[in-house]
Amino acid sequence: MDEVEVVVAHSERATLRVGDLFLKVDADQARIDVEVEALALVPVPTPQVLWRKPHVLAMAALPGTTLGRLGGPSTGTPAAWAAAGAAIRKLHEAPLPSRTGRAGRSRVELAAELDDECERLVTNAVLPADLVHRNRQVAEAALRPWTAAFTHGDLQIDHVFVEGDEVTGIIDWSEAGQGDALYDLATFTLGHEEHLDDVIAGYGTDVDLDVIRAWWSLRSLLIVRWLTEHGFDPFAPGCEVDVLRSRM
Repeated sequence: MDEVEVVVAHSERATLRVGDLFLKVDADQARIDVEVEALALVPVPTPQVLWRKPHVLAMAALPGTTLGRLGGPSTGTPAAWAAAGAAIRKLHEAPLPSRTGRAGRSRVELAAELDDECERLVTNAVLPADLVHRNRQVAEAALRPWTAAFTHGDLQIDHVFVEGDEVTGIIDWSEAGQGDALYDLATFTLGHEEHLDDVIAGYGTDVDLDVIRAWWSLRSLLIVRWLTEHGFDPFAPGCEVDVLRSRM
């Protein structure tokens, strides 16, 4: 080991890779507690917890590579995407945890947050009004009743590791809990719509594609300003703003 790799870092948390070790540092100890609890419950491959101390969680690195990243090309085969879909279905069918996760926020809470954020995006000229209004219309389909499932809550493409066509592990469980299963599927396929059919084939059951597209719009609208304020670029090719433009 001759270097420290910064996997992700912002003012709330940072994940570092040091050789075969992941170190996750989080300003909110409660998020680490949620992650450790989820890791003990989920029926899918996860990194081994080595130790934890206040605000730091150490885990063994996973074999393989991620399926890709938002704004970049996918490195996974269609079979690997299908395997990820099967793993997600296995998670969603697991016994429910006691907590409500990020994917489990109420329709009333989400609608209020979304309307407030849309107003800010337009008022502060972050995004064109027609782009915001169109995607707010699309997002409405996500605000419907749903059956609670065990959800990851932040199932970004770079949180799923594969080796060949097999899933070797899923990381970053700090937002896990009861929630809407389609939120996970939408988060996982955000910016990689071309692989949605592969994921659904592996998931093994019919899903409402309009709701997944609605979650793409909703999630993107809610996070654009946060990303900009924390040093990320949602305007980069293939990222959140392009996802919003694709709904026009």
